[in-house]
Amino acid sequence: MDCKVQRARAAFRSGRSRPLQFRLQQLEALRRMVQERERDILEAIGADLCKSEFNAYSQEVISILGEIDHVLEKLPKWVTPKPAEKNLLTMLDEAYIHSEPLGVVLIIGAWNYPFVLTIQPLIGAIAAGNAVIIKPSEVSENTAKIVSKLLPQYLDQDLYVVINGGVKETTELLRQRFDHILYTGNTAVGKIVMEAAAKHLTPVTLELGGKSPCYVDKDCDLDIACRRITWGKYMNCGQTCIAPDYILCEPSLQSQIVQKIKETVKEFYGENVKESPDYERIINLHHFKRIINLLEGQKIAYGGETDEATCYIAPTILTDVDPEAKVMQEEIFGPILPIVPVKNADEAIKFINDHEKPLAFYIFSRNNKLIKRMIDETSSGGVTGNDVIMHFTLSSLPFGGVGSSGIGAYHGKHSFDTFSHQRSCLLKSLKREGINKLRYPPNSQSKVDLAKFLILKRFNKGKLCLLMLTVLGIVAAVLIKAGYY
Repeated sequence: MDCKVQRARAAFRSGRSRPLQFRLQQLEALRRMVQERERDILEAIGADLCKSEFNAYSQEVISILGEIDHVLEKLPKWVTPKPAEKNLLTMLDEAYIHSEPLGVVLIIGAWNYPFVLTIQPLIGAIAAGNAVIIKPSEVSENTAKIVSKLLPQYLDQDLYVVINGGVKETTELLRQRFDHILYTGNTAVGKIVMEAAAKHLTPVTLELGGKSPCYVDKDCDLDIACRRITWGKYMNCGQTCIAPDYILCEPSLQSQIVQKIKETVKEFYGENVKESPDYERIINLHHFKRIINLLEGQKIAYGGETDEATCYIAPTILTDVDPEAKVMQEEIFGPILPIVPVKNADEAIKFINDHEKPLAFYIFSRNNKLIKRMIDETSSGGVTGNDVIMHFTLSSLPFGGVGSSGIGAYHGKHSFDTFSHQRSCLLKSLKREGINKLRYPPNSQSKVDLAKFLILKRFNKGKLCLLMLTVLGIVAAVLIKAGYY
């Protein structure tokens, strides 16, 4: 393990990952890998999650291709140093911000979307000029195998290293020193990752999930709201970190929501959901039993059918759920949708704020003022109004949590920034030493007063131009006057 990390560090120190052209070449090679080996990738994802090729492509592969295209287009601009504002004291100097790579970063992927949640952060790390150790989730073993097989065939084998294995290998990997760690998974393991990183003062990005609430206002189009909730909740059999975890609504809406979701499930998956090619399975028996235990003592309004042999759990809705119930104490990460009755939006806001900050928050209402108010009075990693999950698809929006749902963010430019150090650069001349007497001993009141003017004085552009013209006028007048003598 140590030798692989040291090999990556040596490759990074050689400097070959830094040039823009190299980064672009590696990203193009990654795109070529996804396009040329698409069939192998789709088969691996399908084997892990019983996912159809259409779903695997639309939920994972297309996001990767879109992200690569976006980064290839924008990267030349991102790597260009950004001029920084100056004060009067540094007016004639060069001040800029330079994005430099952090070094060797570790990416620990997740099993629920095993390809996109591993490769998407890799795109940002490559774009920023880093060396990368990639640790796919061992739970989705087929995807982990195909990633470890394909990446070395297309990318620099010293700079980008895939390490497979379970808890033992990951624990050993976390003992190594990295310059950044990005982990996607649950909060318990997130704490372990953060503790290991702290020993080396390594910064982390943690994508951890949580119970993402969905508030349905009485003033909304229930047909559309329930279609969108059904899609987001039961996609990937509920194993989505930003899936709506539960619904908050007024008691009078419960039966209508149940009926409309029931109708939508039939529309999406047919009369026999179990036979639908668009409905996936729980990843393994361990998670199957965990989810089944959450149903104990609950009022099942719809669904509830299970098959342990195939890890099948039908789309399920629970009504009149007690906030203290077991199903409300942890992220469900499965196809169970509890409905918790609340009196109004005020009570919904209080309920959300009384719990840990979620990764996502969804609000369905025709009242834009209410949506804005709920955004202002709550906190979550992201928000989507009148839809679910779709904020994830925008590269321009940072994807990440807050509080117990995560630290940091990525996607698009935000990935580049996450894996870069914003280096402050000020370049001065060895001339104009006279002005520096202001900061050299001995000090005096006149020096302090002049420093206050040069450093604290703020000018808008118009006033600054006027000041410069005044100074130039004075200088010109002095020179003209000097010419008469």
